[in-house]
Amino acid sequence: MTPQIRTFAAVLAIALAGGLAAAAVSQAQPAAPAVSYTPDGKLIPPKDYRSWIYLSSGMDMSYSDAPGAADHHMFDNVFVNREAYAAYQKTGTWPDKTIFVLEARMGQQRGSINKNGLYQAPLVMGREAHVKDTARFKSGWAFFPLNGDTPGAALPQTSQCNVCHEQHGAVDTTFVQFYPTLQEKAAQMKTYSAAYLAEEAAASKAK
Repeated sequence: MTPQIRTFAAVLAIALAGGLAAAAVSQAQPAAPAVSYTPDGKLIPPKDYRSWIYLSSGMDMSYSDAPGAADHHMFDNVFVNREAYAAYQKTGTWPDKTIFVLEARMGQQRGSINKNGLYQAPLVMGREAHVKDTARFKSGWAFFPLNGDTPGAALPQTSQCNVCHEQHGAVDTTFVQFYPTLQEKAAQMKTYSAAYLAEEAAASKAK
């Protein structure tokens, strides 16, 4: 090997080592927290929620027996941050700083080659977040309506969303009863709420 080749090989080895070290440092840096607030306590909308864990979709769901007045169909898609999902898989409940994002999209018919049924439209009609932060909220949880990239203020702890989830949520005030991939873990870890189990028992008797 000539001196020139040896010199080039040494420089290349140093460069590669430096690049690998930089990559290792980059990978070691902690990811940005899923839950972030402005100084006045508003929730900063997470931009990457669609890369989180997808839990389920509902269509035209309503918690009231009253007939719906909407003249269109609506899908809702629910996502939860990866750290919370990983903890749930171990314990059957949600850790502090869990954040769910619900995304609503219009249902469409007869587009492209579709002749029957519904599919989701590209336009997002609305979003909201459900956050567990026991240091900030009396109940431990809060709801945040989200409007684009604008930080959103929490609904009052007495809001209809909070009360409904506290009364009917299957696990830790969340509607795990509508997320089929989470139900087995809740049953296994026995983390279903007493109120939810009572509701299910009453519904079974009424059938």
